[in-house]
This record gives sequence, structure tokens and C-alpha cells, in this order.
Amino acid sequence: MELETYLKKTADEVNSLLQDWYGDPKSPLSQAANHLLFAGGKRLRPALFKLAADSVTPGSSHRIMPAGLSLEVTHNFTLIHDDIMDKDEYRRGQKTVHTLWGEPVAILAGDVLYARAFSLICHAEAPGDAKVRAVSLLARTCEEICEGQQQDMSFEERNDVTRDEYLAMVTRKTGVLYGAAAAIGSLLAGGSDEQVDALYNYGCKIGAAFQIQDDLIDLLASPEKSGKDQASDIREGKQTLIAITARKKGIDLQPWRRSLTRDDIASLIALLRDKGVIDSVRRDAEEMIGSAISGLHVLTDTPEKKLLADLAWYFIKRDY
Repeated sequence: MELETYLKKTADEVNSLLQDWYGDPKSPLSQAANHLLFAGGKRLRPALFKLAADSVTPGSSHRIMPAGLSLEVTHNFTLIHDDIMDKDEYRRGQKTVHTLWGEPVAILAGDVLYARAFSLICHAEAPGDAKVRAVSLLARTCEEICEGQQQDMSFEERNDVTRDEYLAMVTRKTGVLYGAAAAIGSLLAGGSDEQVDALYNYGCKIGAAFQIQDDLIDLLASPEKSGKDQASDIREGKQTLIAITARKKGIDLQPWRRSLTRDDIASLIALLRDKGVIDSVRRDAEEMIGSAISGLHVLTDTPEKKLLADLAWYFIKRDY
């Protein structure tokens, strides 16, 4: 099966399951918790969960899919709280939860999703000790996501963030939830410790590479394509890998922290290309993907293993 077909089929399955579990909200708080959850999304984390499970025990994912939903629910919990912190008005083309219901209800809606995630793992058809380990891993993951978010915010007050600090931050903020998706899927499917560890590392690396690709998209994609203001990270002085690499190459981005015309952005991109910044950042992402895939040697050759490799490259081949 081609990856795009697999992702579409899995997204449809996840949407149907979410409807079964939460499609009849009984209170305004449940409606608020459901708002982003039912607003779409590619459902990449449940897809990774499913691939990891079936790569260690073919056909096992169907009996543990409630736990697959837990990763999507966790992701949406973080989005609600992120939107509050960033004061964003829109997400996935919809008004954000705090914009519609107010910040106190939005905080509670995120907390509801957080609670649902652990409950969902308990409904997986898997041995009790495996579910305990999965719950423990998800709890640790949520703590790391919060650490990554705080670290990202602290970078806004610095101009000396190092490459290693940045990579550690994006691994916590974005990578570990992908790592948990792969590890929990393989764990509940009966994978060995070696397989679980390898899939966790794979997920963390492709998740971090995903964030690096987002940084490139912010700079290189037109507003018509990305739906966002182009080069907003540069204008806001964010410490992305692009900014860190530019600084190492002696490029001062301070003059670009202003309102930028399309010609300004074109000149900036030309400068960063000429100095090798963009190629360097792209290589970093590609090397992370290559390292992630090499760790999959602990899996037997199956269609799911091939799709895991395809998924890794998909994370950094999204268009500019």
C-alpha cells in the first residue's frame, strides 16, 4: 500500500473511532474539549502507533487502537494550551478553544483531553503490565513536552542558543510524542525491549526533523501555500535552527526583525542560500531521518517497516 493511501485510510478509521468515543458530548466542557479534536488533522501519531504495532506483530493494531487514539487526544490537549499561551485566534481554520469559550474553560478542556488519554490506554486489549508501562511512558512524555514548551519560550529572551540546545528542545516539544506513539504501539503489541527502544528513538528523531522542516516552510513557503505569514520566525527573532546556523556563519538577522515585503523576503532567502544556511539545515533534517530509519534494522522486513521508512521521509518532503 502506498503511504498516502495508508494515511488516508488510517485518518478515516481514527475519525470514526473518535466519533464512537466522544461524538455525543453531554456538556459545554465536553463540546470545548471536542472542538479541535473533531476539526480535522492528518492523524499522524495514531498512524505511527498503528504501523509500529503491526511491524512487530502483524494485525495486532486493531485490538489496541483505543491507545492509538490516546496519542491524538494528547496532541490536541497540547494544542489547546499552546493556543492560550500564544494567544492564537485560529487553528486548522477554526476559531481556537479559548477564543470561543474563554481561557478558564479552554484550560479545563485541555485537562479533560489529558485525562481521556490515560483512560484510552486502559481500554486497549493488551496485558496489564504492558498497559502500566504505556501509561508511565505517556506520563513522562507529557512532562517532557511541557519542559520543551518552557524551554522554547525561554529562548525568546536569548540570542546565544546553541544547535544542541535547539535540537534538545524540539525533541522534547515535538519529537517525544511521536516517540511515544511508536513505542506504545510496539509495547502493547508485544514487541521486545530492543524493538520498543528502537521505535521510540525513531519517533523522536522524525518528530524533531518534522519541526526543522516546519522552520524551513515558514521561511520558504508563500502565504498562499502555507496559510501563514512568510518568514514570521525571522521577523519575530525566534531561535530556530535557521537562525542558529545563520549566526554561526556570521549573518546578522537583527535587521530583518521588521515588517518584510516580498522583495525583502526574496533577498533574505537569496542571502541564506548563498551562505549555505538553508542547505545546512536541510542536511541536518535529512541526517536525522537517515539515522531514524537505520535504527529500524531490529524489525523484520514487512510492508509496515517499509511504510515506516516512507513516513520518515514524508515528514521532511512536505512542500515549501
